[in-house]
Amino acid sequence: MSQEFIKGIENGRASFAYECANSVNSELKKAYKSHVKSFPMMVKTNGLGSAIAFLFSKKDKEKHVYETVGTHIVKWLIQDDKYKIYNLVKFTDLKGLVANITSLNSSQYRALTIEVLSFFKWLRRFADGLYEGEDDE
Repeated sequence: MSQEFIKGIENGRASFAYECANSVNSELKKAYKSHVKSFPMMVKTNGLGSAIAFLFSKKDKEKHVYETVGTHIVKWLIQDDKYKIYNLVKFTDLKGLVANITSLNSSQYRALTIEVLSFFKWLRRFADGLYEGEDDE
């Protein structure tokens, strides 16, 4: 891959991550920042499928934060039909993403995991920068 192509991909991730982090309402910023920071380790420890299922299953008082993080993942993956690259069937929400992940082969699963982790690198950076003064939980 050419450096220009890679640079374009990273710029797209960065731009989209900035939009996502900047769209979080003020009541959720502290919890969002914490979850965005911890989610990559959850993926590395338990796998992408388990981490996404965790976001999908949350029904407690922080449900809105989990939904927001999950929605940002979904929006990133369906942007520009990116989901097709990973051989996913079209989906519009976290439930659809969970269903898709279970049908991937190991190379597709690894590629999707790398994509989500790459997106979260940018999301973490922008949450840190935009929410300065919001202490971590």
